[in-house]
Amino acid sequence: MTDPWVALEPGADPAERVRMLRRAHEMFTEAGTVPRPVRSVVADSWRRSARAGVGPDGTARVELADGDLGVYRAEHPLARVMPLFRELMGTFAADGEHLLAVCDARGSLLWVEGHPTTRRRADRMNFVPGARWAETAVGTNAPGTAVAVDRPVQVFAAEHFIRQVQPWTCAAAPVHDPRTGRVLGAVDITGGDGLAHPHSLGFVQAVARAAESQLALLTPGQPAAGTPELTALGRDEAVLVAGGRTIRLSRRHSEILVLLARHPEGLTGDELLCALYEDESVTPVTLRAELARLRRLLGPGLLASRPYRLTSQVESDVAVVERRLEAGAVTAAVTAYAGPLLPASQAPAVARLRRRLADGLRTALIARSDPDLLADWAHAPWGEEDIDVWRALAAVRPMATVRSRLAALESELSAPADWARGAADSRTSHVRSEAAPATYSQPPRP
Repeated sequence: MTDPWVALEPGADPAERVRMLRRAHEMFTEAGTVPRPVRSVVADSWRRSARAGVGPDGTARVELADGDLGVYRAEHPLARVMPLFRELMGTFAADGEHLLAVCDARGSLLWVEGHPTTRRRADRMNFVPGARWAETAVGTNAPGTAVAVDRPVQVFAAEHFIRQVQPWTCAAAPVHDPRTGRVLGAVDITGGDGLAHPHSLGFVQAVARAAESQLALLTPGQPAAGTPELTALGRDEAVLVAGGRTIRLSRRHSEILVLLARHPEGLTGDELLCALYEDESVTPVTLRAELARLRRLLGPGLLASRPYRLTSQVESDVAVVERRLEAGAVTAAVTAYAGPLLPASQAPAVARLRRRLADGLRTALIARSDPDLLADWAHAPWGEEDIDVWRALAAVRPMATVRSRLAALESELSAPADWARGAADSRTSHVRSEAAPATYSQPPRP
């Protein structure tokens, strides 16, 4: 195999490859070893699936239905490029008895369209809009694995982790926000063994790139058009999109904009000093200099003074998560949560907001007791040591890997006080010490 991302090299016998993959899958599920001819991308995905507690005889769960699904789809950025997906892939899917599917960044299917007979077959395994097809939910599959590894990927037959899905072959590619580079979801083509051809992988990748180009063109280009958007979750340095410009902010400027976006009425200089600096020796002159630099960066008209305030409403990803939590839309709130707010920030007001937002989310997750949502949080960098979430996950998904991880965390909590007191304090809360904050920024795109 010359390209590990291609499922079946030209000239290979599909039937023989399926037989070999089934034997390999059985060996992995029984002994945990991955023999040849399993590709490295698939072997890694099988291991992630097993660590997430997915069983080979599982099935997908429908999380969003009817009105909830309609509202969520209408608000999702990929709704703007669905006409493009249908134009480029619809005829191919219908004529080839395939399915066109689009998922969000959590692997939840938003649209599944295509040949009627194929759709009815797919319905039997819950490959339907609103169902969760993340790796942590159903194991290796093209749309779920594409968003997990942020790469176009094919999954052929018995490469699928769940046996029910092994008669199918699929190819998917992630779609990114052209402004921030973050994964919005994936576009997928699902059908028979013929999709294992290298051309199908190139096809979905080209469609994904076309969608990103379309999204870039749809971004408001006039200074007066659209609401400025601030992205500050899961990154140490925020990004502001305003007036057709994408502005990458320094850490201090990120903190200032997060606080001003949260206080549209404005903040006085003294209030900003207290919100930003733990050191009371910092002078107002220092703050004024910082604000002057920020005003020059933003351009004229956006930052006013007396009190310091933004002259235009700014939509932040923090506010999106808060609104969805308040509405009880926990799944949608988790989808919008890309990680802790400015995780490296030690500004007192930012640290309080970071804790409050994460506490609200994890409290809602534990109350919901949804195993997939809990697993996503527990396996995220900010949830790896969140013992309360691991306990909740063990209660609803008592897999060996989950119980083992929970036992390890509880063992650390009960360790001798001379070395474990600090660890115990941090394990009882998801928030790490503010003295040495962790960074959970999105990895750069290749």
